[in-house]
Amino acid sequence: MLRTLLLATAALLALPAHAEEKPIAGPGGDAPADAPAADTQDHDQPTQEVVITGTRARATADVLGGTAVLAAEELTREMRPTIGETLASQPGVSATSFGPNASRPVLRGFTGDRARLLIDGIGSIDVSNTSADHAAIINPLTADRIEVLRGPSALLFGPSSIGGVVNVIDSRIPRRMAESPLHFDGMATYGSASDERSVSGAADVPVAGKIVVHADGSYSKTGDLRSGGYVLTPELRAQAAASADPEIQELADLKGKVPNTAARTWDVAGGAAIVDDRGSLGFSVSRYDSLYGVPIRYSLDPSVEAEAVRLHAKQTRFDVRGDILTEAAGIHQIRMRLAAADYQHSEIEDTGAVGTTFYSQGLEGRLELVQETHGKWEGVTGGQFSTRNTRIVGEEKFLPRTESNQYGLFTLQSLDFGKLKAEAALRYERNDLVAQADEDIGNPRTDRSFDSLSASLGASYALADHLRFGVNVSRSERAPTQEELFANGPHAGTQAFEIGNPDFTTEKAWGVEGTLKGTGDGWSLSAAAYYNWFSDYIYDAPTGAIEDDLPVFQYNQADARYYGFEVEGSAKLAQLVGFAINADALADYVHAEIVDQGPVPRIPPLRVMGGLEAQSDALTGRVEVEHSFAQDRVTDFETTTSGFTLVNASVSWKPFGAGSNTSLMLSANNIFDVEARRHTSVLKDYAPLAGRDLRATLRVQL
Repeated sequence: MLRTLLLATAALLALPAHAEEKPIAGPGGDAPADAPAADTQDHDQPTQEVVITGTRARATADVLGGTAVLAAEELTREMRPTIGETLASQPGVSATSFGPNASRPVLRGFTGDRARLLIDGIGSIDVSNTSADHAAIINPLTADRIEVLRGPSALLFGPSSIGGVVNVIDSRIPRRMAESPLHFDGMATYGSASDERSVSGAADVPVAGKIVVHADGSYSKTGDLRSGGYVLTPELRAQAAASADPEIQELADLKGKVPNTAARTWDVAGGAAIVDDRGSLGFSVSRYDSLYGVPIRYSLDPSVEAEAVRLHAKQTRFDVRGDILTEAAGIHQIRMRLAAADYQHSEIEDTGAVGTTFYSQGLEGRLELVQETHGKWEGVTGGQFSTRNTRIVGEEKFLPRTESNQYGLFTLQSLDFGKLKAEAALRYERNDLVAQADEDIGNPRTDRSFDSLSASLGASYALADHLRFGVNVSRSERAPTQEELFANGPHAGTQAFEIGNPDFTTEKAWGVEGTLKGTGDGWSLSAAAYYNWFSDYIYDAPTGAIEDDLPVFQYNQADARYYGFEVEGSAKLAQLVGFAINADALADYVHAEIVDQGPVPRIPPLRVMGGLEAQSDALTGRVEVEHSFAQDRVTDFETTTSGFTLVNASVSWKPFGAGSNTSLMLSANNIFDVEARRHTSVLKDYAPLAGRDLRATLRVQL
């Protein structure tokens, strides 16, 4: 695995380099002339009005499909220990919220393999998609910006782009020369709800004219999360109070702190890059280590003992990124990304014994050829591969040893006629999966191969200056995952005995999305509505049987329908004594149903949010209200979720003026300490969201 990576690195090192030094574009390539200008200060990222994931940097209004960008002050305000909670306030995004330490984004009701998580265009190479209790190995503390991308551009990164992709962009492999002898970016945060203490720092040092050396590290520690009310739902508390067992009765009064939710995480990385006017080539090596508790799923049966399990996750990762401007006919730029990772986590029982250990090794790479712009036509074509080996050892082994290999070819082509813009994407992917024979779970050796073809076609038209209407039509195919094919055993994370089906076919979907985007002097608007038709949709449902004291859940295929919308907008209301008074609002909704079966489980309800902000060059104050409606469209094996309203406020101050990137932010979240639960969480009945959380964040950039 590493030999392949080193050979590819050596090949790129042989590419010509030139000595003139200047900043280069990020993973999105060079910004077109009409794109909004990025800040010119060293190490600043483009603004939230620019998307850099894809072919070239583009204004968000020009991207077909709903998008969201989290950067700068907003990223600092929304920063949480997990990627899911960090993004949970973005349009069309919820979170799995398996306690405060394991939370993946839920995109339009999709998670796991239908909503890919990327680090600078490459997967996180972990096992977070196999279970909600497995944390994604993505540290928001190291992120410069986070982009949620949907539409044709998402096909650059995977065939099943119905939900979208999340791309976390960091500076571990430097993209530009540091203009000062030392560039430092540091952050320290305290959060009261879980006694959260975190600190991170990153430094870049230029060496020998065109080499940049990078190092960063972070450390965070939290206690048990304090909720805004009772730990259990009213229904479970009533059942506990009615129990004849005194220990069960005590659960009815359990409130405040959610037991077994403390965590400790550290992360270090080092790297270097050669940067000049033609491109860059660099690498980074990182080590991630996290020990975290999983909220206890209390049993109201006295004969069943509840477990307080902790997970110890570790990953060593090696990344390479290169890009070069070429003089070859028709090719403007060549971009390369490679990553290899060795991951494992142990599930530690309350006795200290290791019950189950997951091992995963992976290698992933992609090569992109960015075309020269010919008049109104531009595009990118490339290939991608990945290989994964997964092995589980222990008493709760539910999968055999598996190997998966994926090979993909993709292209994205765009035409720009001014008022009319068109975009088309095509992706072919081959998936080979092998499950080894395993007597422990009664699994014979099984080999499956899938060929999938996904395509997307869309166009947008300028209805007026700065206002565009777009339509996108897509056809996607997704190969089943190893869990959906080969699972056959007890899975503690989902509290189910899972059974896959090795005879599954590819999951197929048609989708249509309409968008309306605009921005002008003092206002912005982004709205999207979508409808998706699935055939051979893969889902799990209880069979009614019990195995190993767990309900049996069998994976099935059927037709399904998803539809919904997202809308957000902002407007400048007034200018008062140096402060711009701005108002913003957001709403999103998903409806999902399995045909002739009923609702899809764990779908987020209608949500609305509104904010009022006073903004000046050095001081910004904000107050916002979020209301999540009740969710009563549920399956037979899940419970309803009550609605809740959260009120948050924050103040951000730049003590050295607008030209400085040093800031102090004070925020109060869930000010009225309400009890809140996300319907998307498997553990929502046992693990509410944080109660009142007072936070202080100091960010220093030198």
